[in-house]
Amino acid sequence: MSTLNKCNPLAKAVRSALFAGAATALTFAPNVFAAEDGEDTEEQKVTITGSRIKRADIETSSPVQVTSSEEIKLSGYTRIEDLMNSLPQVEAAETSFLSNGAAGVATLDLRGMGAERTLVLINGRRLQPGGVYSQNPDVNQIPAALVERVEVMTGGGSSTYGADAVAGVVNFVMKDNFEGLEITAGASGYQHDNDNDYIQGLLDDKGFEYPTGSSGIDGKTYNLDITVGGSFDGGKGHATAYATYRRVNELRQGARDYSSCALSGSGRACGGSFNAVVPNFDIYPIDPISGDTVYGYAQYSPDDPNYNDAEDADNTIYGVNGRPGYLDDDENFVEYPWANPESGANKWYTLTPDSGFTGVGNNLYNYAPVNHFMRPDDRYTLGAYVNYEINEQFRPYLEISYMHDYTKAQIAESGTFFAEEYTISCDPDTSPLNADQLAATCGNYGLNANSGSTDNIAVYIGKRNIEGGPRVGILDHSSYRIVFGTEGDINDRWAYDASLQYGTTSSSNAYINDFFGPRITQAISANGLTCDGNCVPYNVFTYNGVTPEAAAQLTGTAILNGVTSQTVFNAFVTGELDATLPSAETPIAAVFGVEHRIEEFERIADEVFAKGQLLGQGGETPSIMGEYDVSELFTELSVPLVQGVEGVESLTLDLGYRYSDYSSSGSESTYKVALDYMPVDGWKVRASFNRAVRAPNVAELFQPQGLGLWQGADPCAGAIDPDTGLVGSGYTAEQCARTGLSTSSYGAISASPASQYNGLQGGNPDLKPEIADTMTFGVVGSPFEDFNFSIDYFNIELEDVIGALGGQLIIEKCAETGLALFCDKINRSGSGSLWLGQTGFVERTNINLASRHWTGVDLSANFQMELGDGILKANMIGTYMTKKEYIPLPELPEESYDCAGTVSTDCFAQPDWRHSLKVSYSTDSFWTVSAKWRYYGKVDYTGTADELVGEGISSQSYFDIKGSFDVADGVGVLVGINNVFDKEPPLVGGTLSNNANAIAGFYDVLGRYIHASVTFNF
Repeated sequence: MSTLNKCNPLAKAVRSALFAGAATALTFAPNVFAAEDGEDTEEQKVTITGSRIKRADIETSSPVQVTSSEEIKLSGYTRIEDLMNSLPQVEAAETSFLSNGAAGVATLDLRGMGAERTLVLINGRRLQPGGVYSQNPDVNQIPAALVERVEVMTGGGSSTYGADAVAGVVNFVMKDNFEGLEITAGASGYQHDNDNDYIQGLLDDKGFEYPTGSSGIDGKTYNLDITVGGSFDGGKGHATAYATYRRVNELRQGARDYSSCALSGSGRACGGSFNAVVPNFDIYPIDPISGDTVYGYAQYSPDDPNYNDAEDADNTIYGVNGRPGYLDDDENFVEYPWANPESGANKWYTLTPDSGFTGVGNNLYNYAPVNHFMRPDDRYTLGAYVNYEINEQFRPYLEISYMHDYTKAQIAESGTFFAEEYTISCDPDTSPLNADQLAATCGNYGLNANSGSTDNIAVYIGKRNIEGGPRVGILDHSSYRIVFGTEGDINDRWAYDASLQYGTTSSSNAYINDFFGPRITQAISANGLTCDGNCVPYNVFTYNGVTPEAAAQLTGTAILNGVTSQTVFNAFVTGELDATLPSAETPIAAVFGVEHRIEEFERIADEVFAKGQLLGQGGETPSIMGEYDVSELFTELSVPLVQGVEGVESLTLDLGYRYSDYSSSGSESTYKVALDYMPVDGWKVRASFNRAVRAPNVAELFQPQGLGLWQGADPCAGAIDPDTGLVGSGYTAEQCARTGLSTSSYGAISASPASQYNGLQGGNPDLKPEIADTMTFGVVGSPFEDFNFSIDYFNIELEDVIGALGGQLIIEKCAETGLALFCDKINRSGSGSLWLGQTGFVERTNINLASRHWTGVDLSANFQMELGDGILKANMIGTYMTKKEYIPLPELPEESYDCAGTVSTDCFAQPDWRHSLKVSYSTDSFWTVSAKWRYYGKVDYTGTADELVGEGISSQSYFDIKGSFDVADGVGVLVGINNVFDKEPPLVGGTLSNNANAIAGFYDVLGRYIHASVTFNF
């Protein structure tokens, strides 16, 4: 066994690194063992994420967590995002467990600061953005089998790498020096025992179906990875090439009992959609006097020109006591029933089996089972890494990769979704309503329902397209990336690296089987149109009257095509200055470089998407076209201050600066200051300050503004509580009036059953860059042999945050404060609704918000010991979040809220404490076993989530076991089970769930994950 040369500075560094973190040390140990005693040695230096300075000490002044290729393989995950989301520092972003609104990509979110604030690198260079819906890097482009290690640096890194490194940097270091041929074939799947008594009881209450007993193995994944590499031209060159294929089978929500219905907002009942199999109707009278739809009860002022005294028999416009009506045959004034708030006139209806109307009752559709719980996915990647040494001064290299990913996002059937108001005649000769229906509506409202009538009613329809099948978004991505560069030695002290990289992603979404709005009006004979000729009547007013043929004519397809590209030229020199401080032995090291980057994005929407003509889309999806570029100068200095004196083994000052000139927002400067102090061999204290920026991306700047949906609640919706006289949220009629709700509509508007409301959203070309300051302070040490730890405190303050105010926050603060800042953003429809139709919405366009403040502590610890004939190892990483504070607006600093340890409509489910503890045992024989404990601390409900069942999400523990076996020369087998005890995900109400009643992609959601693979090495 080799021994470290204790006189070598590198050896000291490695010993310190071994104390600092086993994952890091084990990754690099093969590269840093010294030669045998008596042989000449040369200090080897490596580049670690967070700096371009090559250094012997692999524990930098910035905390870096390293995940090795062995850990990646043992995890059993074939999706990089699943592996990364298991780290305590990462929150779930875009994953395969999202369906409604899925972007089809996979993204990473360090610290929960947003995927757009996490910089993703491959071999220290940027990964380009990902698709038609996302401006964030898509890690689908990274094959797990080719990753040598993952380095996660939490804290700002903008001075080294440029914008976007606000929360930190994730650097995927690939296997570019592979020798031989390796083939790995694997399979995995999920198994769950459906025995959740609570939700099965809720399902029984509604008469909904659900599975019971064992699910068998479903949601299966198959993968094949091939890697080949070797030297050529007498060892001057080396090439590594790879090809991977992965297929993921779909899994629908109906495969699990706990996702077989969509829970209500409170989680106390199975909810559903008013867009039902048998349609529901929201019907209002149209005032024959003014021609306006009457959503509440109508009143006219005596000063109104539409008001006249009933005694004026020569005038056809009448009103008494401020309420409209008409004169009967005896010229007596008759008040319209809908003009009196106490008339009891109904506005919600559904069909009876004899095609009459009745009150809507509990006519809901269970839309959950058909939705994807996990999307199907087909992905293959190809790539190569080539380097060649012409001489020491000129060593060209090439990186090339290609990825194609094809996935489908299936959600429940489309429908009319109460999206449009249809004008229906009260004349039985032309109306699609039968006589009984006309009497129950037109007649009930006091309107003329006889032949020749010119009166009308306004109808919103809630009909689910069961006859036509589910909606599907077909998401297709093709990514290309090429890096060409050269590196070399300028002299004994200096080296250079210059590269040009180009990455582009072509993506599309073909959305099929959604209702095409313009066709429905004629099909139901509304707005004066008649369904004749080739039109197949859409008989929504007849019980079970809709045929598959009628449904088929009403669906449409919308197409989005997008291309995003990134071009980066980077060149720098790195080396040592001819300068050393008198108190140190090592010269000052430096980096000087330039970079120019161009970001381009184009998304072309067809007319159907652009005009929002598919009723299930929630609004318009506009085209986006834009670009920006940035030119940068950067430098780093590593200044050894003191070395080799008692009490100061080494003290080093690290400095960094970058000047950036953006074509979109002007110039910005970023910088870092860090201290690295080693008092004695094996102990280190480190501290750093980083100024980071994030420039707005193309979509944030240039996306046209249009209607979309936001998840949450309208606190002024719902019936009046008879005990309090207030709506369910507790707001008064006066408070709700500030939000634009009329007194007559207070307690009369319904909440969205799907907890989705209309929002006007889009870009803003006047956005400024975000500014972040990150401070870290940590201790690394080994108090005794075979044990080491690191503990690091972080403090991140983010200003001028780019984003949109939450729709619910806007409504609540308008009601509570009456400030125009909030109230001017609320536009209620005539009925007062923010979800029926598209005339009611909350403005939520991009702005620079106030600030965010994150603090916490990262901990890692490693231990190993000899046990029997083998070695027992244990390592733990954990994060304690002490503050996750949002300050929505400078005008209301008192409205700040802390999301650490809480979950709500404004807060992701971030536990205060989260950790991963792994124990493994390996011998000199053919087998190794390991076990891991993944722990998520308790999360409390806050805000409107207080209405949910229980006090919050209890702590969650998941246990994984793995075994690897060398069954023959060159043949290895790995088997494992994640979530051994089949822990179900914590269930939350409809306002908090991102899919399937759960916070999918963060907690384990499908039960046991069983995986196996076999690897052949030649």
